[in-house]
Amino acid sequence: MIRAALAAATTLATGAFVAPMAAHAQVGQASLRGTITSPADNKATQVTAVEVATGIRRTATIAADGTYNFASLRAGTYRLEIQLTNGTRNSDEFTLRVGQNAGLDLDLTTAAAAPAGETTETDPGSVASNDEEIIVTGSRIRTLSGGQVGINITQRLIEQLPQNNRNFLAFADLAPGVRFVEEGANGQARLQGGAQRSNSVNVFIDGVSQKDYVLKNGVTGQDSTPGNPFPQLAIGEYQVLSSNYKAEFDQVSSVAIVAGTKSGTNEFHGEGFVDFTNQDLRDYRPTELFPTRVKKVDTKDIQYGVALGGPIIKDVAHFFASYEGKRQERPVDVLPGNGVDINVLPADLRSRFGNFTNTFNEDLIFGKIDISPTAEDLIEFTAKYRKESGDSLGSGISAFSTRTNNSVEELRGMARWQHTADNWINDFRVSYEDVSWAPQPAEPGINQFFQRTEQRANGPVRIDLLRIGGGTNNQNKGQKGWTVQNDFTYTGLEGHTFKTGVKAKWVDLNTLEQNNINGSYTYDVNLFSPTGFQTDVPYRLQFGAPSGFGSSSIQSKNFQFGIYVQDDWDVNDRLTLNLGVRWDYERTPAFLDFVTPQSNLTAIAQYPNLQGADYNINDFISTGNNRKAFMGAIQPRVGFTYRIDEEGRFTVFGGFGRSYDRNQFDFLQQELSVGAFQQRTFLFQGANPLNQCTPSSTCIAWNPIYLTAEGRAQLAQSSTGGGRELRFIKNDLKMPYSDQVSLGFRSRFNPIELEVGYQHISSRDGFVYLLGNRRPDGSFFASGPTTAAPTPQSPFPFTPPGFGSILIGDNGLKTDADSAYVKLTKPYSPTSPWSLDATYTFTEASENRQFGETFSLDFPSIDDYPTLRSAGVPRHRFVMAGSVDTPIGLTLSSKFSIESPLFQVAPFNTSNPYQRTFVGAFRDSLGDQWGRRQLDVAATKYIPIRFVNDTARIRFRVDIINLMNDRNYIDFNNNPLDNSRTDGTQHVYGERSSFSIGGNQPRTIKLSAGFNF
Repeated sequence: MIRAALAAATTLATGAFVAPMAAHAQVGQASLRGTITSPADNKATQVTAVEVATGIRRTATIAADGTYNFASLRAGTYRLEIQLTNGTRNSDEFTLRVGQNAGLDLDLTTAAAAPAGETTETDPGSVASNDEEIIVTGSRIRTLSGGQVGINITQRLIEQLPQNNRNFLAFADLAPGVRFVEEGANGQARLQGGAQRSNSVNVFIDGVSQKDYVLKNGVTGQDSTPGNPFPQLAIGEYQVLSSNYKAEFDQVSSVAIVAGTKSGTNEFHGEGFVDFTNQDLRDYRPTELFPTRVKKVDTKDIQYGVALGGPIIKDVAHFFASYEGKRQERPVDVLPGNGVDINVLPADLRSRFGNFTNTFNEDLIFGKIDISPTAEDLIEFTAKYRKESGDSLGSGISAFSTRTNNSVEELRGMARWQHTADNWINDFRVSYEDVSWAPQPAEPGINQFFQRTEQRANGPVRIDLLRIGGGTNNQNKGQKGWTVQNDFTYTGLEGHTFKTGVKAKWVDLNTLEQNNINGSYTYDVNLFSPTGFQTDVPYRLQFGAPSGFGSSSIQSKNFQFGIYVQDDWDVNDRLTLNLGVRWDYERTPAFLDFVTPQSNLTAIAQYPNLQGADYNINDFISTGNNRKAFMGAIQPRVGFTYRIDEEGRFTVFGGFGRSYDRNQFDFLQQELSVGAFQQRTFLFQGANPLNQCTPSSTCIAWNPIYLTAEGRAQLAQSSTGGGRELRFIKNDLKMPYSDQVSLGFRSRFNPIELEVGYQHISSRDGFVYLLGNRRPDGSFFASGPTTAAPTPQSPFPFTPPGFGSILIGDNGLKTDADSAYVKLTKPYSPTSPWSLDATYTFTEASENRQFGETFSLDFPSIDDYPTLRSAGVPRHRFVMAGSVDTPIGLTLSSKFSIESPLFQVAPFNTSNPYQRTFVGAFRDSLGDQWGRRQLDVAATKYIPIRFVNDTARIRFRVDIINLMNDRNYIDFNNNPLDNSRTDGTQHVYGERSSFSIGGNQPRTIKLSAGFNF
């Protein structure tokens, strides 16, 4: 089957496969089709779409019934040249958006004239003859996007809306069900769709996927970094789809971003900018005011960039290039856990708390050349380079010495050839990527973790206080390889736009993970003694060390293949159907060809606890030939658009689709990496009064030599297994997917567009790690209450002799999200120079594991976890953005977002013996029932400098981020035992537990200057 698929891929790639199969414009392209009605004595025979800025031309034949079809056009401003039997007519200019599937009917028989840009209420498709000019009522262009739910982010929105980080994705949350989340003091941002995690997102730039196959943030290079995935100067516009995309979209199960880059034009144009802010231009952060006012920590943010584009050969070849740099110093808070008073710690440790500064540097370069040697051909070359360095430390209990030095380097290139014929289009792409992500400890040395045990009314509670010493994060992960993809579109059958596409990818995935090589020592610093605070004897040591077999540097030469067919079918002048199906395949040799090491098999054979277990360990043992790649990723996708009235002002739309994503390589490779470089765990006798360990090869007496590398090496070799963990992944592993349903209503009340809709998204088969340990009788929990086990504990102590715990990887994570939304849009135009985009979304979301958690070690099976409200999705969310040009040459813009408090799930309420009850509650609101609120505003003044050229101008701008100075706190008490202040609890369950706002900003002024010509 794979050979047949490859044969098909080769055939399609050469453009030789011509068959009536599916389509609208491929990812990132626009399409335009409709009917031209002409007089009987002067028939329209041919229509040409001319891209105004570049002069690039595309021609389509007009059928006998007057229909025409441009199946693949770059987003941009166009005019139509209509060839008649006698003469030529030209339309005025109109704009097509990224990913827009548009319809435009023209009536050349109507003589009534109208000024360009105005519309008439009598005939939405009419044109007027004025000599040889045709006035197109362009605002009447129909949208035929079927069941897709989303929004287009135009160049004006990107340029004008206030923002602090120049991440072009920052406006994606204007789409229903989408959150753009800036979290952590390092400024990391992520996209989230519905109740799914960020790894289910995909971004397509110029039709090429930017998917991260290794790490969790969806887009390459975006894990644990405040960097931007692409230079904003180079983005023309983008489309955000939160559900029901068409069949050409692959490796995505939540949000799909479709972005088009800028191109050079027939005139030279350039721009540049500098943004600046520092601690003098921001308000105090709450941690600088409470509990006592302190000096502001130094903050600096400088961003700058230039871009230039123009002709190489007018109407034939153009270039565009851009550079953006970022230099940042960002504040970070080091605070004791759960709001504990720092005075409980000795003076020498108190100095570790306070406000510190992360640094970050980024350079982004992009270049593009397009060539149109003939009216039928378009050739493009693009390249991007990204380099990042700097500190990474999130606000919390970790001291500044534990920070990580991050390093990201990314190179991408693409070559594209599009050939257009009378009734077909072939689009061929070859792309290359090389991405590395390599965090390293900023300071060497052992790591010490201090915990405090407090006796509460409901029992003892362990509170995390502080982590000091060297860093523990030592990794190098990435992907490198080639992609060949081809899309073929056929428009020769009346009423249909057929398309087929194929993609093959050869990508090398690599991971190196040697975390905690210097050891992490955990201390219970208060053993129920009023004065006791000892740091002499830890109760636990965890460290990483080679296991003696295999290499911790894991590589996998993956092969990916996908194929789809699609048809956009105009059933009649009211109903359009979008019918498609795709199939995807991936082979991961590191997982499929893995052979379970003999030492692991021996450990299992000598572990009788699994004989009566509720799972079969043989389902997780690989021989190297008993695993097969998942073949079931068949994905039907159906959408419809029905125009209620003849003018198309009122439309009903809907759709259903299944979308498969993929299993992160970071999970799959752990059978190898954890086995080769294993985290060892040793407990020390008498150092943990809450949970004394039973003497064994991993429960030993303390010796100060264990603070040294020599002592840790002795422990690693002290017994069979050396305390290393055992990980197994199910042989019959599936791919995660989501099912998406949408139904809605669109209407146009010139110039306002209104959309009301509903979408349901169910995701299934997410990857999860479960605890494989069992008690001697094969059970997970003890059969009844005992003195030794007053509450139902997981069987962590019951490990194979000499080894750590068994973890088993399987499918099972699931989420459901039902959303109702209202979206209001008023586009900007020169005759109506203001815009408004507003979206309200109500979401009921649920999940069987707390949002973002992969390790589920509290129950024997994922099926034992209850389905609870999602901890990562606000019930109510409203986002609004707008801009206006004032008569005094000042442009004002703003963005406002507000959402209800998030839900949080406590680990367990164990106040009743032998009950494991999940407790969930909404966090305290931060104001009048909101969980997060932010208003940003900007004012931009343009000053012409006509001695350069007629369009040259300089720009001065002021952004005020978080104008109302909302304090969006991030730390909330999640201990259900803290339910009363009578036991001295500082913050009870659900309340704010610290004054940290993480990566959120207090009121901040950003100053900008720039130029355009």
